[in-house]
Amino acid sequence: MSPSQLSLTVDDLTLPQLGFGTWQLEPADARRMVAEALRIGYRHIDTAWIYRNEAAVGDGIRNSGVAREDIWLTTKIWVDHFERDALLRQAEESATSLGFTPDLLLLHWPRVKPTFAETLGALNEAKDQGLTRAIGLSNFPSGQFREAQALSKAKLVTNQVEYHPYLSLKTLRDTAAALGSSITAWSPLAQGKIANDTVIGEIARAHGKTPGQVTLRWLIQQGVIAIPRTSRPERAAENFDIWDFQLSDEDMSRIHALARPDGRLGDWIDKAFVWDKD
Repeated sequence: MSPSQLSLTVDDLTLPQLGFGTWQLEPADARRMVAEALRIGYRHIDTAWIYRNEAAVGDGIRNSGVAREDIWLTTKIWVDHFERDALLRQAEESATSLGFTPDLLLLHWPRVKPTFAETLGALNEAKDQGLTRAIGLSNFPSGQFREAQALSKAKLVTNQVEYHPYLSLKTLRDTAAALGSSITAWSPLAQGKIANDTVIGEIARAHGKTPGQVTLRWLIQQGVIAIPRTSRPERAAENFDIWDFQLSDEDMSRIHALARPDGRLGDWIDKAFVWDKD
């Protein structure tokens, strides 16, 4: 791990708080940018089976020159593979595609069928079989987060969800804390919407930083993991340059106050489930 990077300890595992996301990166870009991100100092890489770039992510890791043991690598089980046998097959396929055993294997979205018991049982089997070091969730509201942990023998070390200044995640962050888990923020920069925000811009100017840097720092200071994605090396370097300043309590509160009811950008959850109200 880069000496300037901050990390969380969950279930005796060390998770770097600032990661590099690869959603929507075509294989060539994923290969190039993963290697570049690791050279910059990132030590946490996030991908998923459904992104169709796991093999390229593995290439990027190998091309970076950074030792595999110094990297936290996450991938996800797609919802079509939640039955026991299909889940174990995909876990094997992902490890083969990456060329590495992932550190963390997540369930990508909650699904009504098969049962949580079957899927969580299979996810624990994948861990027991050495197909991942740890397991977790993605896009689970608080009720389903608690239900999943109750059904899981192993700790669910994170819940990866959309989180940025235009969403309040207080309930889900409190749930994660109560369960001894963590929150990982996807689309942490609100898909670029923070760039023109007046409040964030004012705070950024006061610190001599960019709106993106301020937003990522806001997440890190909450004890949240963030996984910004970019196809530009200069933007990846900018996003990583957040370790030399700190936001005040007032700064933090002003950014929290930007949350709004219509702030969600990626609402693909099954209609059987309901997001937390705040």
